[in-house]
Amino acid sequence: MSAEVAAVNALSAEQFAAAMRDCCTSSRWIEGMQRARPFQSSQHIQEEASRIWAGLDEADFLEAFRGHPKIGDLDSLRTKFRAQAAKCAAEQAGSLEAPDIVLKALQRYNDEYEKRFGFIFIICAQGKPAAEMLGWLVARLANDRATEIRIAAAEQGKITALRLQKLVAARPASL
Repeated sequence: MSAEVAAVNALSAEQFAAAMRDCCTSSRWIEGMQRARPFQSSQHIQEEASRIWAGLDEADFLEAFRGHPKIGDLDSLRTKFRAQAAKCAAEQAGSLEAPDIVLKALQRYNDEYEKRFGFIFIICAQGKPAAEMLGWLVARLANDRATEIRIAAAEQGKITALRLQKLVAARPASL
């Protein structure tokens, strides 16, 4: 077992829950991860995270989606991307220098998406420029709600996996 995984296992229940909440805000997912401890490896953490996520339902997915900031007005949109880039640079870096026209379109179509589906647009943004995310947003508006829940849940799974990877890698430095 690596020092990083040992450090994750050594977290108190409260510390562990808070660390997991930074990865995914689904309560049942966090509870499942808590029960899955101790972990044998970083791969074991990822496998358990995926297994638990796959066993959840729409209410759990929606709870996780609500943990993401919503693309809002243009001023807060730029601030949001800068703040997330500072916290998770690789996740949102592609949106930092997006032109206003792209940001305005993201705002408009995200509002339309939320009205259509009842939750915000979820995409694993790592390495994607804002224009690419906009293209995915517009394309996914054509889906029915059931399809979109499945796609958004898969995207949330990717986001969670990346955040878990970063969490484990950073653990010894935080002790």
